[in-house]
Formats: sequence, C-alpha cells, structure tokens
Amino acid sequence: MVSFKFHRSVHAFFHHVVDRTIPGAMHLPPRGVFPRRLALKSGTALLMLAALTMPAAAQTLVVAADSSLDEALQAVARDFERGRPGVSVTLRTGAAGALLQQVAGGTATDVLTSDDAQTAESGVRRRLLVSDLRSAFASNTLVLVTPAALNLPLQRLVDLGRPEIVRIAMGDTPAVPAGRYAREAINAQRMWPQVQRKVVPADDVRAVLGLVARAEVEAGFVYASDARVAGPRVRVVETLPTTTPIRYVANVVASSSQAELARAFIDHLRSDAAQAVFKREGFGPP
Repeated sequence: MVSFKFHRSVHAFFHHVVDRTIPGAMHLPPRGVFPRRLALKSGTALLMLAALTMPAAAQTLVVAADSSLDEALQAVARDFERGRPGVSVTLRTGAAGALLQQVAGGTATDVLTSDDAQTAESGVRRRLLVSDLRSAFASNTLVLVTPAALNLPLQRLVDLGRPEIVRIAMGDTPAVPAGRYAREAINAQRMWPQVQRKVVPADDVRAVLGLVARAEVEAGFVYASDARVAGPRVRVVETLPTTTPIRYVANVVASSSQAELARAFIDHLRSDAAQAVFKREGFGPP
C-alpha cells in the first residue's frame, strides 16, 4: 500500500515542476471549471516531467569480428562501453568471409573487423563496407601447432609429409583468411602435394585450434595469439612467414544506422588502451 505521505510528496513535486515550467498553471479555477487551455498546459507539463525522469535510450553496437579476436575484443568493448553510458557492444565472431556474407544477406551489423585486407576490399567493392584507409589496428603471425599430448616428431613444416602426420587442420579457403595464409606458407616450401590429401578443413581459425587442442588432428595452422589462448594444450612447432602480412582492419558497415558510433568504436581500436589489450593478448601493432 502506498502511504498518504508519499502521495503528498509526489503531489508537491508535480506542483513544483509545473509551476517552474508554466508559471501560474497550478492556480486552478473554482471547482467544476477547468479551461481547455489549462488542461493542455498541464498535460504538456506532465509529458515534460515524464521525459525528465525517463532514462536515456540505450544503443547497441553490433560488431562482427574474426574469431581470433574474441577475447581481446571483449575486453576492448567493455572499455568502450565504460566511456559511453547507455551504449552496449554485441560481438559476433566467425570467419571474416562468412561474416561479410552475413552482412550481404542483411544481418544487422555496424562494424566488420577482418584479419585480411582482401575481405575488406571485397566488401568495399560490393558497397557493403565504407572505405577507410586508416582501418588497420593490429597484426598477427601464422604458426604451425601440434597437440602437446601426442609427442609427435614434428619440428618444422616439412615434417608434415611424415607418415605419422595423418590429419592437418586449416581454415577452409577462401572464406577463412587463416586458411589462405596457411596455403601461402605451404606453397612457399612446395609442400602442397604432400599435404593436400591430409587437410581437415575448418570453419574458422578457432575451430582449427579446438581440433589441435583436443588432439583430433596431428597438426594445424593458427595465429600466434590463438596458440597463446590454448596454453599448454598445444605446442608451437614453427612461426611461418607469409607472402601477405597478417593485419586486422575494421570498417563501418554501409547499412549501419549509427555510423557515427561505429566510427568512434573503430577509432577506439587504435587508442592506447585498446593497443595495450591487443599486445597483452599476443597481437602485434598495426
């Protein structure tokens, strides 16, 4: 039950707000007389009072990101939210090529981050992404990993041709940039004929990492930051050079209804605070 005292305080507060907003509005006429104009003024005051007491509308920014960025972007997104009350960031992770196709299919997205320039360029050409020459915010390196529990005689990429190595996980090209980088590294050592029949394709780089960590394959190609996430479950065999530098880029999605907020998030990715997070999680500078 609401007390009479509470009713009186609300009544007094309403009179205070209305009198300050519309001077003289609360000097009511005799009983039974309530002019239309005064009713309209009082109604306006009530609407203004409601607007003053309502919280600001929340904004949700949807960021589609390569799966290798998962942990780092969660931390960066929380920092972005703390500086903008009422804003929340929703992350959707996967392979960059698949995420771009989702954007093309109409999936609501404000920012797309990719681990290669090729995906971003394709999005710009198709008018799905806004061109941005300053979009790079991090980098990575490709590594060959093996399950630590298997103790295999795997010391370098050329050992993938050994009979003990039966299954090799890598991103399913062309949708998974990490798979393309792996193919570059394999081709550079002319090992594709020996490796091709052993390949186990995966949907994204984190799927590759999972297969290796669970010892469901003998080897896999992931990023250095991914190997760090797996910890002692995997052993890094070799860090591999790639023809194309592995750089992460971010673009505003052309169909975003909050491009200004999306732009602010991309700028935040290059801030000192965000760069410290990326470094801590095993990424390199842009």
